[in-house]
Amino acid sequence: MFDLISQYHAQILDAFWVTIQLTVFSAIGALILGTVVAALRVSPIPVARWVGTAYVTIFRNTPLTLIILFMSLGLYTSLGIRLAPEGPNSLAQNNFRFAVIGFSIYTAAFVCESLRAGINTVPMGQSEAGRSLGLGFLQNLRIIVLPQAFRAVIAPLGSLLIALTKNTTIASAIGVAEATALMSTMIDREAALLAIGAIFALGFVILTLPTGLLFGWLAKRFEVAR
Repeated sequence: MFDLISQYHAQILDAFWVTIQLTVFSAIGALILGTVVAALRVSPIPVARWVGTAYVTIFRNTPLTLIILFMSLGLYTSLGIRLAPEGPNSLAQNNFRFAVIGFSIYTAAFVCESLRAGINTVPMGQSEAGRSLGLGFLQNLRIIVLPQAFRAVIAPLGSLLIALTKNTTIASAIGVAEATALMSTMIDREAALLAIGAIFALGFVILTLPTGLLFGWLAKRFEVAR
């Protein structure tokens, strides 16, 4: 195993760096989009609630692999939609960006449901107090409700981030050079299947374990007193 690490250490580090970038950019996109969809789901406007519910229902029940393949084969290959300028790395950049969008869209549905659960923990009296002060729906949501909702769902959001980190392995299906893509290449070249699997399993543990510990600490640190 150590011989493989010394032989492929540069490629392994590069592959896991791509995995980290996929996770970070997708997490940011999912958090922003998921917050917007959560706002739609608790909106007083029926049409907005319907749109939010439809979004969650569709993307939470659609396989992630199908979404990622559609982003690449459907939008890029079939429709010719490009997210990167022409150049020697155009294909790799397009695949990476489409993967980020696909992961963001998919994960946002779960972020929305976590946030909605957090919103439901905020006492109704606080929202009513905000309305009595003349705050509109969005102001009430931004100033009073969402800060408390985020504090209540830190641990579930941490679990979603860990799941997202592991889900990035699907990006190899469209040629993104992340950890799983390199693992497949190494398996094709080397006979040490168990050693290669152990290397990448350890790599993902190193990525996800600190995330779980950090979000567990944050959940206790910012726990809402009841």
